[in-house]
Amino acid sequence: MRSLRTIVIAPLVGMLILFSGVVPSVASSHREAPLTAADPQIDSTDLYAFVSPDAPDTVTLISNWIPLENPAGGPNFYPWAPGVRYDINIDNNGDAKPDLIYRWVFTSHYRNPNTFLMNTGPVTKLTDTTLNFYQTYSLSVIDAKGKSRTLLANAPVAPSFVGAASMPNYPALRDQAITSYGSKGRSFVGQADDPFFLDLRVFDLLYGANLKEAGHDTLDGYNVNVIALQVPKSDLASGGNASANPIIGVWTTAERQSVRTESAKGSQKFAGPYVQVSRLGQPLVNEVVAPVGAKDLFSASKPENDAQFLPAVQDPEVPKLLNAIYKIAIPKTPRDDLVAVFLTGIKGLNQPPHVVPSEELRLNMSIAPATSPNRLGVLGADNAGFPNGRRLADDVIDIALRAMAGAVRGVKTTLGDGVDANDVPFETSFPYVAEPHSGSSVAAAAAVKVGSKSKGVSSNTAGLIAVGALIVGVIGAALLRPRNNSGRSTV
Repeated sequence: MRSLRTIVIAPLVGMLILFSGVVPSVASSHREAPLTAADPQIDSTDLYAFVSPDAPDTVTLISNWIPLENPAGGPNFYPWAPGVRYDINIDNNGDAKPDLIYRWVFTSHYRNPNTFLMNTGPVTKLTDTTLNFYQTYSLSVIDAKGKSRTLLANAPVAPSFVGAASMPNYPALRDQAITSYGSKGRSFVGQADDPFFLDLRVFDLLYGANLKEAGHDTLDGYNVNVIALQVPKSDLASGGNASANPIIGVWTTAERQSVRTESAKGSQKFAGPYVQVSRLGQPLVNEVVAPVGAKDLFSASKPENDAQFLPAVQDPEVPKLLNAIYKIAIPKTPRDDLVAVFLTGIKGLNQPPHVVPSEELRLNMSIAPATSPNRLGVLGADNAGFPNGRRLADDVIDIALRAMAGAVRGVKTTLGDGVDANDVPFETSFPYVAEPHSGSSVAAAAAVKVGSKSKGVSSNTAGLIAVGALIVGVIGAALLRPRNNSGRSTV
């Protein structure tokens, strides 16, 4: 009997050639369409789906939002948009329609609106009154008939990492934001290091027209907002039978109410029906497969209608650019060899029976986590990786580049963008993403750069942190004192 790798290798040629057409992109889905670029709170940057390595009877789904978060981006930092429906959609029978929708809806809270500070002193617990601004969320699951069931209510969100003075033990805050439901379900919402890694300087004539600019992880040091969900396989599978129905399709969406009213007093209200304003399944699709005139349409579209994007798949633009700049031979058009794989999954790996063509991140839950994961996924003989779902460490850029050069056809190549791993290690347990970069990390990095061998902060930096904490505490105490009618603070 042929191995699974042998079965999938031929169609994988088409799959990876497709992705070679979208290699030069903006970090998966970072600012990929005009409207989402103008509304970063609903911009889904990346989607991951994989069998949990330390809990293999579950699947972990990770949906990242708000691209290119500068850690020191105060005073407002990076809240979720209240009232928006942040969804992870599951198609468990291949009909291109969601059979399950996991939905997060956020609420913002201010303890004291008379300060510009996110926190008025050091924060050691999510319930501390010094955390002036905080968010909570409800999590519900909606079935194919539209029946909704609440899984979590008023669950806490881990705040943006303001800095070491404000949040001296951020890992503890993050742990407090991991919330369980049911027997094995877990949800985490908060900030994290952006797990996607690549050289983003592609827009300067594809790495300077001679690859002289490649090799730097452009997302090094940036954060994202994260929604992570760990779900038993039986909850996701059609009929609850993960053995008989192991393949699922996953995509994220965000929905806003259609009417926004701006007030002359600086407030705004949303009303009207909800409309989809963001969508993401596989990485590197909306960026350059869809031309600029269709990007917002893709964001609003549904998988069942993906045939409308067929021309962009059959004749992608970027291979022509690669040919013009680097003289790389490209396949002839129309690219009918790509259509089935792009819309259906790979037969023998992650294609469901009776599939309706649609663009989704497809995962075969029956494939166990790899003991020694290969960053090249299936191309590296690791069927637990991309394009069978997507793990945090899967190098989707290099996979595409090497396939473009003919790796799956036997051509030996080490072609890549020079970025093989994330800037910081991932965690080994849920939610797996790395902790976010601190708002004070610039000072810490500067201390290390001038000679400190320790990765911790220098004594000077530690002193500044202590002084900063004292100042913030004094200001916060003053702001929180009750005031008399004259506006003066009372003791």
